[in-house]
Amino acid sequence: MEKNPNKGYVALLGWSLSAVEALDKFDRRYIVVAPPWAEDYCKQHNIPYTPWDFERLNDRSLEIAERLKDEGVDVAIPLFEETVEWAGAINSVLMGNPRLHGQAVLMRDKALMKRRAQLGGIRVGIFEEAHDRDDVIRFLKRVNQTLLKLDGDPDDPIHLKAFDKAGCLGHRVIRTPEEVDNIPEEEFPVLMESHLDGWEFAVEAWIHNGKIRFLNISEYVTLGYSVFVPATPELESWRNLITQEIEKLIKAFDIQFGFIHPEYFVTSDGTMYFGEVAYRPPGFKVFELLERAYGFNAYQGMVLAFDPKTTEEEIEAFFPKEVTDAKGVAGCFGVYPRRRVVSKLEIPEETENHEYFEWHELTAPAEQTVTKRTAFGTHWGLIYFFGDDPHKMRDLLKHQEELDFYI
Repeated sequence: MEKNPNKGYVALLGWSLSAVEALDKFDRRYIVVAPPWAEDYCKQHNIPYTPWDFERLNDRSLEIAERLKDEGVDVAIPLFEETVEWAGAINSVLMGNPRLHGQAVLMRDKALMKRRAQLGGIRVGIFEEAHDRDDVIRFLKRVNQTLLKLDGDPDDPIHLKAFDKAGCLGHRVIRTPEEVDNIPEEEFPVLMESHLDGWEFAVEAWIHNGKIRFLNISEYVTLGYSVFVPATPELESWRNLITQEIEKLIKAFDIQFGFIHPEYFVTSDGTMYFGEVAYRPPGFKVFELLERAYGFNAYQGMVLAFDPKTTEEEIEAFFPKEVTDAKGVAGCFGVYPRRRVVSKLEIPEETENHEYFEWHELTAPAEQTVTKRTAFGTHWGLIYFFGDDPHKMRDLLKHQEELDFYI
């Protein structure tokens, strides 16, 4: 597609083929900043590319910022958790705004993030940092003491999360002091949180000039297993309240542009608790699900939201109307083998023959023994569904948990 020289020139931080394909078909100039292993592919396919190793943020971050500035780049867009801080550091140079790096740090450090949210009047659960196993045991006891548990009552679980990793990575649920012994030393320090009973869901919000331009509510059927968009009418009925909460978040974190992916709990009495917020595309292929449901490309929308040269007219013409413009409901399910030893992939007939089934990206098992999942492990691949009824989609995704795909 012809590139418009009057529009912003964007740098994509991290390697994502979906993002590259989206920008190839878009009117913005772009350059991919990715590790050296992407170079051959980029050369072969004429993809504008500059190599960079994102292993650790160091004094050289200024070097990549200056390189992109000389190239004429207007804004850096993070595609993965590991590149969020880099984008902040680079954009603080490109846009002459040192606060952007501090904002990126807040978006990565989960403890700082919760404190900032709290200062902005946003409800969060009880949380603390732990530097060793003793801290975890103390927190578990204190939380249950606060909940006025009696001897013999089952303890409420607590959640441990890595400070600066994407959502499910390093997430453990601890119910007893004995389970604390299983936490490897190298996982510390961690963030500890009290357990919130409620409906957990995620939001994807595209922000331009400090205003929400499109807000999607992603409904989790089971966290770490399945998600679909748009949500059921029951969850969508909270949209006004959810929008208000996102506006509080935009204010608390001083977000002027870009894309955010926060997670929340809504309890049975309608109280909303903030879980965390990411400044990058969500996992579980939600961008692809949105394109299937609405027809717009979420990566292109992200570029519009980040580009300082985007006009009001462009934004209005690009984004559809939430819920009412959806052509259907798109969902996906992450498969985990349910057996300890597997030899082949076999898609259950009831899944493959279901009218909502579209395709899957599962591959035959490379090894026979299934490694035990620590915390929320990595699924072996996704199955995609599309249909017209959100309740039917929810029940279908839930049912997949009972089926064997690897036998």
